[in-house]
Amino acid sequence: MSETSRPRAGAVKQITSHSNPIIKDIKGLVALRKHRTQTGLFVAEGLKLATDALAAGWTVRYLAIGPEARDNPVAQKAAATAKARGALILEVNTPILEAITRKDNPQMVVGVYEQQMTPLEAIDPRASTVWIALDRVRDPGNLGTIIRTADAVGASGVILIGDCTDPFAVEAVRATMGSLFHVPLVKTSPEAFKAFVTRWPGTVVATHLEGSVDYRTVDYTEPALLVMGNEQQGLSADLAAACKTLVRIPQAGQADSLNLAVATGIALYEIRRKHLAL
Repeated sequence: MSETSRPRAGAVKQITSHSNPIIKDIKGLVALRKHRTQTGLFVAEGLKLATDALAAGWTVRYLAIGPEARDNPVAQKAAATAKARGALILEVNTPILEAITRKDNPQMVVGVYEQQMTPLEAIDPRASTVWIALDRVRDPGNLGTIIRTADAVGASGVILIGDCTDPFAVEAVRATMGSLFHVPLVKTSPEAFKAFVTRWPGTVVATHLEGSVDYRTVDYTEPALLVMGNEQQGLSADLAAACKTLVRIPQAGQADSLNLAVATGIALYEIRRKHLAL
């Protein structure tokens, strides 16, 4: 859509057609990582996420509100705040919300936000508690759950190493339950991360199938850096070699491994337990 035909920011527009260019743009953000990368935008569903994003100061481009939201005082307050900050408010019907979200019974509010990423060099270990680094995480549900868990334990942020799933995919955003707007995210290459690790002043620990140390016995000196591997292949050999301690999480049953998000949560709570009364 051309800039001349684009409605002005800070306005309200009623849309009833699925072929509207704005609706097509939003559906493209849901469907295609390439479109999210090119535009620097992403979609988040739900009133809670809208209020979280506004409270955290994230930039809202569009806020689509359905019929139920028009009589909801919280939704109306969110729309008014977004409009005052320059967002375009879209009043749409339920079929359009269903088309955007690709599901029945969609939530009453859908927002389009500008992505935020933190550069690796901006991390200050002295102001950190624990960072989580993920090597080639592929499942958006796992990533979203880890971001949510990082928020729950008060972690400083999440580092994505190498070819990771998109943290701004709808599935990942949904799994964060709003924590995406509170947890800094960093993208980096394996080479840059290995150099970064050499300068880390605290504990650098990784869970690994060949780990010989019980994760509960480690003295987690803050700031801690927890490194987790890919769901199928685990941590790469290069990254494992860069970590100071390889740990294992004992298992009593027949399962050969734990889900990545579960293992990350277990390790995070142990790290934080030794420093905070969680």
